[in-house]
Amino acid sequence: MNALQKIGTFGAALAACFAAAYGVGNAVTPVDTDPEPAAHADAGHGDTPENAEDAEDAGGAGGTGQTTGDNTTPGGLQISQDGYTLDLGTQRVAADRASELRLTIRDGNGRPVTEFAREHEKELHLIVASRDLTTFRHLHPERAADGTWSTRATLPEPGGYRVFADFRPAAEKEGLTLGADLAVSGPYEPTALPPVQATASVDGYEVELSGALKAGEESELAFTVTRDGRPVTDLEPYLGAYGHLVALRSGDLAYLHVHPHEEATGTAVSGSPEVAFTAAAPSAGDYRLFLDFKVGGEVRTAAFTVTAGERPAGEPTRNAPADEEAPHDH
Repeated sequence: MNALQKIGTFGAALAACFAAAYGVGNAVTPVDTDPEPAAHADAGHGDTPENAEDAEDAGGAGGTGQTTGDNTTPGGLQISQDGYTLDLGTQRVAADRASELRLTIRDGNGRPVTEFAREHEKELHLIVASRDLTTFRHLHPERAADGTWSTRATLPEPGGYRVFADFRPAAEKEGLTLGADLAVSGPYEPTALPPVQATASVDGYEVELSGALKAGEESELAFTVTRDGRPVTDLEPYLGAYGHLVALRSGDLAYLHVHPHEEATGTAVSGSPEVAFTAAAPSAGDYRLFLDFKVGGEVRTAAFTVTAGERPAGEPTRNAPADEEAPHDH
């Protein structure tokens, strides 16, 4: 066999090896050519990563969204929208350790945005939630002159988290909620979504939820705060109202905008133990509600799991879509 024949034979053998390897790879893990889901909905529960490094590789630390300008898309699913981008400077932190989170909002030319309108008494609200919706943080970072926002936070459990920046540039009439992924290092074990319940307890306070979250339409949600069986009538104003509510869709963590029924002014107290909101769920499924309320100068958070619409019979509560490999505190 001459040299050219030998080279030809070797090339054919090598091509056969690659073809076989590709076939085995497809048999073990299908090649996914579909784009990442546009929503963080509560749709199937796939394999979860064993640690945060896997979570970051699966979801990407920079979020999954693209600029669309579609105002019907739930908030927080996109890293860029309407010419603005969330540039998350911190993409990985250690579990159960105080860490600095840094971010910048950039305009369509990549320049840091430095002028914001105040919404609910703050220029920017930063929400951090674990993928399994068992950890929740509502933070208010400080902005430096160069447009960099920073704050410290302790996230107790390893896994995948979502960071939401809720803000309104001074040049715009409408606010935006942009989202990006954050990995918390350490061995990860998935946690089931807490069950649906109408009451939640926090620091000796009982909070009861009345009303139902409806898919595709607005509905009224009311929260009544009691302590030792007695109504709490000295709720204090917090962020311009007597309560602040964040709603996240289980699975993709779509961020729902909710509105309090009455605004608080000055140092007046409501005299009522009830805080009411109007909310609309973009789809049927499971959601997690986080109510911040203030009593005695301290803000506490009560968390609820609710279902909008009806789940098919026999279908369990889930907290991640089948093709999402990201994971989890309040």
